[in-house]
Amino acid sequence: MNRLLIVSNRLPISVSRQNGDLHLQRSVGGLATGVGSFYKSYESLWVGWPGMNVQRKQKEEKDRIIETLRREQCHPVFLSPYDIKHYYDGFCNNTLWPLFHYFNHYTNYDQKTWNVYQRVNEKFCDAVMEVARPDDVIWVHDYHLMLLPQMLRERLPDAEIGYFHHIPFPSFELFRHLPWRKEILEGMLGADLIGFHTYGYVRHFLSSVRRILGYEHSFGEVRTGTRVVRTDLFPMGIDYRRFADAAGSNPVQGEITRIRQKYGKRKIILSFDRLDYTKGIPLRLEAFDTLLEKKPEYQGKISLVLVAVPSRAGVGRYQVLKKRIDELVGRINGKYGTTDWIPVRYFYNFLPFETLVAFYSAADVALVTPLRDGMNLMAKEYIATRTDGTGVLILSEMAGAAEELGEAIIVNPNDQDAVIEAIEAALAMPEKEQVERNRAMQKRLMRYDIEHWVGDFLTRLGDARAIQVERSEQVVTPAIRDQLVDEYASGKNRLLLLDYDGTLVPFAAKPRMAVPGEATREVLEELSRAPQNEVVVISGRDRHTLDAWFGAMDIGLIAEHGVWVKERSGEWRMPEALSDEWKGEIYPILELYTDRTPGAFIEEKDYSLVWHYRRTEPMLGAQRAKDLKDDLLHLTSNLNVGVMEGNKVIEIKNTVVNKGRAALNWVSRHAWDFILAIGDDRTDEDLFAVMPPEAYSIKIGLAPSKARFNLITQRDVVPLLRRCIACDRGATGKKEKRGREKGLIESAAPG
Repeated sequence: MNRLLIVSNRLPISVSRQNGDLHLQRSVGGLATGVGSFYKSYESLWVGWPGMNVQRKQKEEKDRIIETLRREQCHPVFLSPYDIKHYYDGFCNNTLWPLFHYFNHYTNYDQKTWNVYQRVNEKFCDAVMEVARPDDVIWVHDYHLMLLPQMLRERLPDAEIGYFHHIPFPSFELFRHLPWRKEILEGMLGADLIGFHTYGYVRHFLSSVRRILGYEHSFGEVRTGTRVVRTDLFPMGIDYRRFADAAGSNPVQGEITRIRQKYGKRKIILSFDRLDYTKGIPLRLEAFDTLLEKKPEYQGKISLVLVAVPSRAGVGRYQVLKKRIDELVGRINGKYGTTDWIPVRYFYNFLPFETLVAFYSAADVALVTPLRDGMNLMAKEYIATRTDGTGVLILSEMAGAAEELGEAIIVNPNDQDAVIEAIEAALAMPEKEQVERNRAMQKRLMRYDIEHWVGDFLTRLGDARAIQVERSEQVVTPAIRDQLVDEYASGKNRLLLLDYDGTLVPFAAKPRMAVPGEATREVLEELSRAPQNEVVVISGRDRHTLDAWFGAMDIGLIAEHGVWVKERSGEWRMPEALSDEWKGEIYPILELYTDRTPGAFIEEKDYSLVWHYRRTEPMLGAQRAKDLKDDLLHLTSNLNVGVMEGNKVIEIKNTVVNKGRAALNWVSRHAWDFILAIGDDRTDEDLFAVMPPEAYSIKIGLAPSKARFNLITQRDVVPLLRRCIACDRGATGKKEKRGREKGLIESAAPG
């Protein structure tokens, strides 16, 4: 594969100064631990902050850091203390982190930190541009860089860009609180593929995109108007073999022996987390306190090993949290401790890898109960180290890992009684049951390890990019547009079949508001004046509305998708004999759904009924439309009517009627030199289906279609038609000039 360019807030290697020299050490964190364990096996380069401050004037030291990191396949982004304060401590961890973890009451909305967040994302973009090659695969990681995909897309429009979101994505009701919600979503949508840990996060993201930006989605694909972006779930794995193999190594076995000697026959309950309010550590301690109080028989027989890794020490809320934890630990140990038993062993520091694996291996129970967590790799690491199959994992249902590790004891971390019951069940669980549960989880984690996770994401990213390229080949490029205009110019018999709503004019909240503007009327009038042209407007509108708008023009009209047809300077006629007796059976059903769906309304035409839901709450409208369509399909199975889904509408009409059948009245009439058919929704697919192969059939948007080409947005339609009109103007001018010249010659002739 092409070179992989990984971009994240922190590099997997941190740089520090020690005695005047540069010192390198592995960074902490799920991403650095996971992807950092194998990225060098790829042809890759990792772009991120090296973890130290370098002044602008210290060019020599910057060059040394760049050169040192190059040997580690890394490239630094230098951030100032001001950047770290307002970007990382500020917007990332005082705005995005609490909001995305459902602690919206902790969220700070500060314009200054947002401005710095934007600027730092631009710094990362500049750093990527310094090292990017044309064929690089760019993989952006996490909430620190949510604007970066679109920034890169603007500078590298043909790049293959993926984005992975490592923390929860909140529900729309929470995400909408963010003042800069549009910018965040648009930033993420610069990627070709957006990955999340769970389907719930995907669903929340798609809901926000639809409600805030108005972009539709189907089967995980978001149609932005200019591109199609894929979303999917990729539950992050761990380096399974590293943890499993380490458990049997001599250093770890020696550490396990020391731990067992220290705790004797007591059962060990391990709690290992970063110090963060999302982890629910105080609730965990309170549950342990209550257990010892209500069940004194456990006193002296169990020990809670609490490891809290320092995190964001400069943020005030974390300092308050540490103080609270210190107080709880002190209270429990003071309340129950004896000369030979300390109930809670508290470690406020980072544990070396071998020590961590030893605690995983020695612990009888792992208590992993975050209040909200994107994934939680510690739960997976604990299972991986249990090579003999023993041990019990108690896991919060609020952690992304709970969707994969269903054999664990799953609890609601806010339910203290449930947590206490889970601890008791874990301590009493027979060894055979422990092994059965753990072996099932281990097989799953072995299959979908970190390398599988990376390979899966990159494969899907390649697929997403291939689809982008394939669809872009159908887009009306400047070259295709010029070819279309040239063929139009040379055509002596031209047929132009133009849809109305969503094509000649944008959609409106209410149909009556989508009145043709001056530009649209001018274009249609000029096209109709060219003697070579036959212009037909095809619409789902009723004939009276079309007559009011276009009746005075020398054009053909098709109303109600083909129920009514009007030739140039002719009268309205019905190509097929139709009945509207079925309306009485269908209308009450539409009324029922309208009453149940605020914002929906019914439009009645001569031989069709339309249920509109453009103004409804998007998710509700989509669900009601689905239910209505199912009910109508059942009701109309014995009637000669069909149920058709359009753009935010459900239409019921006679099955013999469609735009394609109506258009054939014109298509079959002549051997046309040039045919142009433009439409935007599913009703136009019938039109595209009857077009001859050489016709220019064009679908608005990037959705799959029977049309030959796609035009990116409705705004591109009138400019395209104006280019055609310019050809006629040019030809008329030349003809008039030739006529004037001929007249002068004749007038100068003798006699």
